[in-house]
Amino acid sequence: MAQTNINIRMDENLKKQFELFCNELGLTMTTAFNIFAKTVVRQQKIPFELSLNTNNIETLEAIEEVKQLKNNPNKKVYSSFGELLKEVEEDV
Repeated sequence: MAQTNINIRMDENLKKQFELFCNELGLTMTTAFNIFAKTVVRQQKIPFELSLNTNNIETLEAIEEVKQLKNNPNKKVYSSFGELLKEVEEDV
């Protein structure tokens, strides 16, 4: 298949950010644009979102803690925020 070049104008800072993003996904910018173009043509719409999991270790630990708390049969349950706040104020 014959190849052709295209030129795209974009903000220099955006280009650098996009290039870093593509590199983190293991793609070149050319590959990313080709994936986008082929998918748009095939689906006849802007079809997808590529994203990185940007949760840091603290966020992942907090998510795990919430999961554990939700599954704890001995967890304290409050009927209202006021009830929770009252208990917190009593502990101070």
